[in-house]
Amino acid sequence: MSFGTAFVVLAALCWGLSGGIGGILTSQGWDPVVVSFYRGAIGLLFVLVWLALRPHGSGLASGRLWFWSAIAGVGIAGNFTFYFISIAESRVAVAATLMYCAPVFVYLVSFTLKLEKPTLIKWAAIAMVMLGVVLLAGIHEIGASDVTPVAVGAGLLAGLSYAVFIFGFKYAAPHGSPQAILMVAFAVLLSVLIWLGDRDQAMAVLTASDWPLFVVLGVLGAGLSFIFYIVGLKHTAPAVASIVAMVEPVTASLFGVVVLNESLAALQILGMGLIWVTVTALSAYSRAQNELMATRLLAE
Repeated sequence: MSFGTAFVVLAALCWGLSGGIGGILTSQGWDPVVVSFYRGAIGLLFVLVWLALRPHGSGLASGRLWFWSAIAGVGIAGNFTFYFISIAESRVAVAATLMYCAPVFVYLVSFTLKLEKPTLIKWAAIAMVMLGVVLLAGIHEIGASDVTPVAVGAGLLAGLSYAVFIFGFKYAAPHGSPQAILMVAFAVLLSVLIWLGDRDQAMAVLTASDWPLFVVLGVLGAGLSFIFYIVGLKHTAPAVASIVAMVEPVTASLFGVVVLNESLAALQILGMGLIWVTVTALSAYSRAQNELMATRLLAE
């Protein structure tokens, strides 16, 4: 395993574990918004240290960096919050798998904005993912599924929010450094969630016995993970990174089964597998096509 791939794996493991830790906290009655707030707050501390160590080329004088980074911040705020709401309403495995549908939303937005050309393969992949969502949520068994509409909706919104983060980060990247973009994004996250969460509960975290879990969640879920991922991407082929990213939902699901004693029906497991395989293959295919197109342009 290469240096870059190892860092991407570490990032995916951290994100997977953060889902499990979030499941523990929400099961103990902590507000998903408060859990998300502390995850982002600790992430901001890490990014500030990173920016202080590497301040050159930050781009913080660029208005475009601030604008697109703010969009990314709204996206990551929604991603964190909807993810933990979905976990609280269902299971870690269900929420993590639904969030893993994010590339599908990226495609749909790209099709709408005409940033990418739709093809039969892409539409077929999207249809397969939606079938997987139906099986995972138990929609085919009306009234029999214990996965609530709120859980499904929040999980998919977590994926959509992550797609917003991806677009914001992508358009901010040409104007500054990753650490500067993440600093603005996490600052926006805190500004949004401080108004949406339970402030009394947020203050109670500081003296609660669960505070170490909040710290671990922030360190793994927003501190080290984003740094690992960005560093890893610099030394890893995008197609490889998209496949390795599958470690996240698998890790989160195993955490739910082993630590939280969660269980899934056979059809739900089939739905999860369908989503994981399809999204991973779709991401790898898309990035391979982009690399091929870039190679042709350079050749011309």
